[in-house]
Amino acid sequence: MRRRRRQAARVAVVATALIAVLYVVAAALIDTYAARRVLWEVDQRLSSRLSVVSSLKDPLASRTIPDDVGTDGVPVFVWWVPASGPVTALTVGAPGLPEAARDSAPSPLSLSLRDGTTFRFTAVHYRGGLLVAAQDLAGPSHIDRVLLAGELVLGPVLLLGIFAGLLVIGLRAAAPAESARLRLQELTADASHELRTPLTVIEAEIELARAEPPEPGAEREALDHVARESRRLKSIVEDLLWLARFDAAPARPPSAWVDVGAVAAAGAARFDAVAAARGIALVTDTSPAWVEAPSDWIDRLVGTLVDNACRYAPGGGTVRVTTHVRNGRGTLCVEDDGPGIPDEDRERLFDRFHRASGVPGGAGLGLAIADSVVRSTGGRWRTGTSSLGGACFEVSWRRGVAPAAGPGADARHLAAPPARLIPPPPSAPDPAAPQRA
Repeated sequence: MRRRRRQAARVAVVATALIAVLYVVAAALIDTYAARRVLWEVDQRLSSRLSVVSSLKDPLASRTIPDDVGTDGVPVFVWWVPASGPVTALTVGAPGLPEAARDSAPSPLSLSLRDGTTFRFTAVHYRGGLLVAAQDLAGPSHIDRVLLAGELVLGPVLLLGIFAGLLVIGLRAAAPAESARLRLQELTADASHELRTPLTVIEAEIELARAEPPEPGAEREALDHVARESRRLKSIVEDLLWLARFDAAPARPPSAWVDVGAVAAAGAARFDAVAAARGIALVTDTSPAWVEAPSDWIDRLVGTLVDNACRYAPGGGTVRVTTHVRNGRGTLCVEDDGPGIPDEDRERLFDRFHRASGVPGGAGLGLAIADSVVRSTGGRWRTGTSSLGGACFEVSWRRGVAPAAGPGADARHLAAPPARLIPPPPSAPDPAAPQRA
């Protein structure tokens, strides 16, 4: 968690720094544009005032030209600068005209007066001299200062908010990657443990078989143990490869309209011997339920769920496999009367190598494979407590339309067998029924 926070904070700092640079550049461009825009508007106002004064019949006959006060309340002052002679202020209250203001024709100038105020000057040629107009820039300068102050105050607040937002986004974005990393570590550790167990047994059996002198029948027993563990090892590797192909998002095999009822009946029939050996009543009650999916995937799903139910059902118990159509969806349901699913295991029920009990014989990959099949075929899970008292695994798909039977149709996919009950052989109940952890 700390590592994820440090990474998210580091990314947020770098991103915020880049945004801060962009903010400063953008603010500088905005300030420059705003300042130039204000000066342009002042220059337009001064030019307009000079145009009005120069259009008068005799602007020099009187020095009482009224002030041109705009909406901002700042007056425009006008001076007459002859080719020789004193400067004449044509506006009442005009300050002294700086000598440098005469250079404001034809380009406007911003000059500071002796009292520290800054004026904008513009001049035009008039009757051999100059008409000069000026306006105090205190108002525009104040606007620039307010804009700069707003940027200085808003900038840090904005950057702080951006950093907080990026940090939250970074933490949320890193959560799936961190979760995937942790799951990969767990998967690697669990897979190593599951693979190491049969390899350890095989190694030990080989060492015993090589002992001198070997005990009578030891070699045959060792080979049986090696064969059993090799099959277990092969099963784990095949399951891992099957899941790896799903993780790599391979091309989906061709799909067809499959009768889940027929597939469920055929799949359950493969466990007749398993159920009979433990005295379990394997009940199937299937009706046609057509879905669009690869038939071998549905077959594997059925086999996984029935095998799981047979493992947890107690000796002399019951496993029930049903298919039906409900609310426009084809449904497969496998139930048992075992210990059920503990609440603490429901969230990790489909995790790889996670087992809800210590029942031997599985590596905890079956339900992970089943979940991959369900998700890849557009199915929906519903897990809970069975009416038999144990676990209930129900999968539903969008129901399809049964294809018409033709000369070359697959009979297994066109008709579902009637309900079937396999009675258990007479045997005593298993005194050590498996309990889910």
